[in-house]
Amino acid sequence: MRGALPLARQARSPRSLCAKKKGGSVELSLLTYNIRKAVGLDRRRDPHRVMEVICQADADVVVLQEADRRLGPRRAALPFQIIAEESDYQVAPLAANSVSLGSHGNAVLVRRGFEIGPCQRLPLPGLEPRGAVSVEVEGLRVIGTHLGLMRRYRHQQMRRLAGELSHETKPTVILGDFNEWSAHRGFEPLDRCFDIHDFGKSFHAARPMAALDRLVISPGVEILEGHVVQTPLARVASDHLPVWARVALSAG
Repeated sequence: MRGALPLARQARSPRSLCAKKKGGSVELSLLTYNIRKAVGLDRRRDPHRVMEVICQADADVVVLQEADRRLGPRRAALPFQIIAEESDYQVAPLAANSVSLGSHGNAVLVRRGFEIGPCQRLPLPGLEPRGAVSVEVEGLRVIGTHLGLMRRYRHQQMRRLAGELSHETKPTVILGDFNEWSAHRGFEPLDRCFDIHDFGKSFHAARPMAALDRLVISPGVEILEGHVVQTPLARVASDHLPVWARVALSAG
Protein backbone atom coordinates (compact mmCIF):
# COMPACT_ATOMS: atom_id res chain seq x y z
CA MET A 1 0.00 0.00 0.00
CA ARG A 2 1.47 3.35 -1.07
CA GLY A 3 0.64 5.15 2.16
CA ALA A 4 2.51 2.66 4.36
CA LEU A 5 6.16 3.15 5.20
CA PRO A 6 8.52 0.70 3.46
CA LEU A 7 9.59 -2.20 5.65
CA ALA A 8 13.22 -1.05 5.41
CA ARG A 9 12.24 2.21 7.04
CA GLN A 10 10.06 0.64 9.71
CA ALA A 11 12.71 -1.82 10.84
CA ARG A 12 15.61 0.62 11.02
CA SER A 13 17.18 0.91 14.45
CA PRO A 14 18.40 4.15 16.07
CA ARG A 15 21.96 2.89 15.72
CA SER A 16 21.63 3.03 11.94
CA LEU A 17 21.27 6.81 12.10
CA CYS A 18 24.97 7.28 12.82
CA ALA A 19 28.09 5.98 11.12
CA LYS A 20 29.44 2.83 12.72
CA LYS A 21 32.84 3.30 14.33
CA LYS A 22 34.94 0.16 14.76
CA GLY A 23 38.61 -0.04 15.71
CA GLY A 24 39.26 3.64 15.11
CA SER A 25 37.62 3.71 11.66
CA VAL A 26 34.30 4.99 10.34
CA GLU A 27 32.11 2.67 8.28
CA LEU A 28 29.48 3.82 5.79
CA SER A 29 27.23 1.93 3.39
CA LEU A 30 26.89 3.37 -0.11
CA LEU A 31 24.57 2.72 -3.04
CA THR A 32 24.86 3.79 -6.67
CA TYR A 33 21.75 3.46 -8.83
CA ASN A 34 20.86 4.63 -12.33
CA ILE A 35 17.09 4.92 -12.00
CA ARG A 36 16.39 5.74 -15.69
CA LYS A 37 14.08 8.57 -14.71
CA ALA A 38 12.00 6.04 -12.73
CA VAL A 39 10.89 4.20 -15.88
CA GLY A 40 10.92 0.44 -15.38
CA LEU A 41 11.30 -2.45 -17.77
CA ASP A 42 7.52 -2.58 -17.99
CA ARG A 43 7.72 0.98 -19.45
CA ARG A 44 5.83 2.40 -16.49
CA ARG A 45 7.16 5.46 -14.70
CA ASP A 46 6.87 4.45 -11.05
CA PRO A 47 8.95 6.51 -8.60
CA HIS A 48 7.31 4.74 -5.65
CA ARG A 49 8.81 1.48 -6.89
CA VAL A 50 12.26 3.06 -7.26
CA MET A 51 12.01 4.49 -3.76
CA GLU A 52 11.15 1.06 -2.38
CA VAL A 53 14.21 -0.47 -4.06
CA ILE A 54 16.38 2.21 -2.46
CA CYS A 55 14.83 1.72 0.97
CA GLN A 56 15.26 -2.05 0.79
CA ALA A 57 18.96 -1.59 0.02
CA ASP A 58 19.22 0.50 3.21
CA ALA A 59 22.44 2.40 2.45
CA ASP A 60 23.62 5.45 4.38
CA VAL A 61 24.41 7.43 1.22
CA VAL A 62 22.67 6.90 -2.13
CA VAL A 63 24.11 8.24 -5.38
CA LEU A 64 21.57 8.42 -8.23
CA GLN A 65 21.91 8.87 -11.97
CA GLU A 66 19.12 9.95 -14.33
CA ALA A 67 17.29 11.30 -11.28
CA ASP A 68 15.77 14.23 -13.19
CA ARG A 69 13.72 14.47 -16.37
CA ARG A 70 15.77 15.27 -19.46
CA LEU A 71 13.77 18.13 -21.01
CA GLY A 72 12.38 21.47 -19.87
CA PRO A 73 13.21 22.52 -16.32
CA ARG A 74 14.43 18.96 -15.59
CA ARG A 75 11.94 18.19 -12.86
CA ALA A 76 12.82 15.46 -10.39
CA ALA A 77 11.94 11.98 -11.65
CA LEU A 78 11.94 10.88 -8.01
CA PRO A 79 9.73 13.57 -6.46
CA PHE A 80 10.74 15.33 -3.26
CA GLN A 81 7.41 14.42 -1.63
CA ILE A 82 7.97 10.70 -2.18
CA ILE A 83 11.44 10.92 -0.65
CA ALA A 84 10.08 12.82 2.35
CA GLU A 85 7.08 10.56 2.95
CA GLU A 86 8.40 7.12 2.00
CA SER A 87 12.01 7.13 3.15
CA ASP A 88 14.46 8.18 5.83
CA TYR A 89 16.56 10.18 3.37
CA GLN A 90 17.32 13.84 2.92
CA VAL A 91 18.28 15.35 -0.43
CA ALA A 92 21.74 16.87 -0.69
CA PRO A 93 21.42 20.48 -1.95
CA LEU A 94 23.01 20.09 -5.37
CA ALA A 95 20.37 21.34 -7.81
CA ALA A 96 20.68 24.70 -9.55
CA ASN A 97 16.89 25.21 -9.39
CA SER A 98 13.97 24.35 -7.14
CA VAL A 99 12.49 21.51 -9.22
CA SER A 100 15.49 19.28 -9.97
CA LEU A 101 16.82 16.66 -7.59
CA GLY A 102 20.42 17.13 -8.69
CA SER A 103 22.68 18.31 -11.51
CA HIS A 104 22.84 16.67 -14.95
CA GLY A 105 20.67 13.95 -13.43
CA ASN A 106 23.19 13.20 -10.67
CA ALA A 107 21.72 13.40 -7.16
CA VAL A 108 22.66 12.27 -3.67
CA LEU A 109 20.41 11.11 -0.83
CA VAL A 110 21.79 10.98 2.69
CA ARG A 111 20.21 9.15 5.58
CA ARG A 112 18.50 11.49 8.05
CA GLY A 113 20.65 11.91 11.11
CA PHE A 114 23.84 12.34 9.11
CA GLU A 115 25.18 15.85 8.69
CA ILE A 116 25.67 16.88 5.07
CA GLY A 117 28.95 18.75 4.61
CA PRO A 118 30.10 20.88 1.65
CA CYS A 119 28.27 20.17 -1.62
CA GLN A 120 29.55 20.97 -5.10
CA ARG A 121 28.53 20.62 -8.74
CA LEU A 122 31.41 19.57 -11.02
CA PRO A 123 30.94 20.22 -14.76
CA LEU A 124 32.61 17.69 -17.04
CA PRO A 125 33.74 18.05 -20.67
CA GLY A 126 32.27 16.01 -23.49
CA LEU A 127 30.10 15.86 -26.56
CA GLU A 128 26.89 15.81 -24.51
CA PRO A 129 26.14 17.54 -21.20
CA ARG A 130 27.68 15.56 -18.36
CA GLY A 131 28.65 16.34 -14.81
CA ALA A 132 29.44 15.09 -11.36
CA VAL A 133 28.32 16.06 -7.87
CA SER A 134 30.26 16.04 -4.63
CA VAL A 135 29.00 15.73 -1.05
CA GLU A 136 30.93 15.31 2.18
CA VAL A 137 29.43 12.90 4.74
CA GLU A 138 31.12 11.79 7.97
CA GLY A 139 34.56 12.81 6.69
CA LEU A 140 34.15 10.96 3.38
CA ARG A 141 33.92 12.85 0.11
CA VAL A 142 31.32 11.12 -2.06
CA ILE A 143 31.28 11.94 -5.77
CA GLY A 144 28.46 10.77 -8.01
CA THR A 145 28.77 10.79 -11.78
CA HIS A 146 27.39 9.47 -15.06
CA LEU A 147 30.04 9.41 -17.75
CA GLY A 148 29.62 9.61 -21.52
CA LEU A 149 28.89 6.88 -24.03
CA MET A 150 32.21 7.23 -25.92
CA ARG A 151 35.50 6.23 -24.30
CA ARG A 152 37.29 9.26 -25.75
CA TYR A 153 35.01 11.57 -23.80
CA ARG A 154 34.94 9.34 -20.74
CA HIS A 155 38.72 9.69 -20.54
CA GLN A 156 38.39 13.48 -20.73
CA GLN A 157 35.85 13.35 -17.95
CA MET A 158 38.02 11.06 -15.81
CA ARG A 159 41.00 13.37 -16.28
CA ARG A 160 38.86 16.28 -15.10
CA LEU A 161 37.84 14.31 -12.00
CA ALA A 162 41.44 13.26 -11.36
CA GLY A 163 42.51 16.90 -11.59
CA GLU A 164 39.76 17.94 -9.19
CA LEU A 165 41.00 15.38 -6.70
CA SER A 166 44.73 15.86 -7.22
CA HIS A 167 45.04 18.05 -4.13
CA GLU A 168 42.26 16.39 -2.12
CA THR A 169 43.34 15.06 1.26
CA LYS A 170 39.99 13.63 2.35
CA PRO A 171 39.19 9.97 1.67
CA THR A 172 37.08 9.91 -1.49
CA VAL A 173 34.77 7.50 -3.28
CA ILE A 174 33.53 8.09 -6.83
CA LEU A 175 30.38 6.10 -7.60
CA GLY A 176 28.18 5.98 -10.62
CA ASP A 177 27.41 4.77 -14.10
CA PHE A 178 30.79 4.84 -15.84
CA ASN A 179 29.38 3.44 -19.10
CA GLU A 180 32.50 1.29 -19.52
CA TRP A 181 31.76 -2.17 -20.88
CA SER A 182 35.30 -3.55 -20.69
CA ALA A 183 36.35 -5.50 -17.62
CA HIS A 184 40.03 -4.73 -18.25
CA ARG A 185 40.36 -1.31 -19.89
CA GLY A 186 38.88 2.17 -19.87
CA PHE A 187 39.90 3.57 -16.48
CA GLU A 188 43.48 4.56 -17.33
CA PRO A 189 43.11 8.23 -16.28
CA LEU A 190 42.07 7.11 -12.78
CA ASP A 191 43.76 3.80 -12.10
CA ARG A 192 47.20 5.26 -11.37
CA CYS A 193 46.02 6.92 -8.16
CA PHE A 194 42.72 5.18 -7.41
CA ASP A 195 41.43 1.62 -7.07
CA ILE A 196 38.59 0.57 -9.37
CA HIS A 197 35.98 -1.85 -8.01
CA ASP A 198 32.99 -3.63 -9.48
CA PHE A 199 30.87 -6.23 -7.77
CA GLY A 200 29.34 -7.89 -10.79
CA LYS A 201 27.28 -7.10 -13.84
CA SER A 202 24.65 -4.43 -13.24
CA PHE A 203 23.32 -3.79 -16.77
CA HIS A 204 20.94 -4.78 -18.31
CA ALA A 205 18.66 -5.51 -15.36
CA ALA A 206 16.74 -8.19 -17.28
CA ARG A 207 19.94 -9.97 -18.32
CA PRO A 208 23.06 -8.39 -16.80
CA MET A 209 25.93 -8.25 -19.30
CA ALA A 210 28.28 -5.52 -18.07
CA ALA A 211 29.53 -3.91 -14.86
CA LEU A 212 28.70 -0.35 -15.87
CA ASP A 213 28.13 0.76 -12.27
CA ARG A 214 31.30 0.86 -10.17
CA LEU A 215 33.17 2.41 -7.27
CA VAL A 216 36.50 4.20 -7.47
CA ILE A 217 38.27 4.70 -4.14
CA SER A 218 41.16 6.85 -3.01
CA PRO A 219 43.86 5.93 -0.49
CA GLY A 220 42.37 5.93 2.99
CA VAL A 221 39.22 4.05 1.93
CA GLU A 222 38.79 0.29 2.24
CA ILE A 223 36.02 -1.74 0.62
CA LEU A 224 34.67 -4.14 3.24
CA GLU A 225 31.97 -5.81 1.15
CA GLY A 226 29.76 -5.15 -1.82
CA HIS A 227 27.22 -6.68 -4.16
CA VAL A 228 24.82 -6.02 -7.00
CA VAL A 229 21.26 -5.71 -5.67
CA GLN A 230 19.20 -8.35 -7.49
CA THR A 231 15.85 -8.32 -5.73
CA PRO A 232 12.76 -9.03 -7.85
CA LEU A 233 11.73 -5.37 -7.56
CA ALA A 234 15.17 -4.09 -8.60
CA ARG A 235 15.07 -6.30 -11.67
CA VAL A 236 12.06 -4.40 -13.03
CA ALA A 237 12.30 -0.87 -11.56
CA SER A 238 15.06 0.34 -13.95
CA ASP A 239 17.32 -0.97 -16.68
CA HIS A 240 20.26 -0.85 -14.22
CA LEU A 241 20.63 -2.82 -11.00
CA PRO A 242 21.83 -0.91 -7.93
CA VAL A 243 25.30 -1.58 -6.53
CA TRP A 244 25.77 -1.55 -2.73
CA ALA A 245 29.05 -1.38 -0.82
CA ARG A 246 30.26 -0.90 2.73
CA VAL A 247 33.46 1.09 3.15
CA ALA A 248 35.73 2.00 6.03
CA LEU A 249 37.89 5.08 6.33
CA SER A 250 40.54 6.08 8.79
CA ALA A 251 39.26 8.24 11.63
CA GLY A 252 42.56 10.13 11.59
